[in-house]
Amino acid sequence: MTQNTSQLQENNTKETVLSFINALNVEDFKAARKLVSEDLIFIGVLGTRNGAEAYFSDMEKMKLKYEIKKVFADGDDACLLYNINMGSVTVFASGWYQLANGKISSFKVVFDPRPLLETAAPK
Repeated sequence: MTQNTSQLQENNTKETVLSFINALNVEDFKAARKLVSEDLIFIGVLGTRNGAEAYFSDMEKMKLKYEIKKVFADGDDACLLYNINMGSVTVFASGWYQLANGKISSFKVVFDPRPLLETAAPK
């Protein structure tokens, strides 16, 4: 692959993932869904979702907000460093997004869940 082709692919990957996050931030789940494959795999600290239907069913309830700090792209992979506002708490996280055929096919999000668990714990 030439450097120009590689750079174009990375720009497309980055643009797709950022468009996905922006759509989630404005709660345009229809637009976000167009950017993922139907057999999307999501792996998170607190659970896994198989399929776009399961993922978006949760996202429409949770309405998380993302503040992107840094984006890295390499071929069909993108990594985002971001703050995720979960309503009662904001956590710093990293997301690894993988694309296939121009759509997000899987992503994994990791963060320290202790602040989230502390707000859920009975006092």
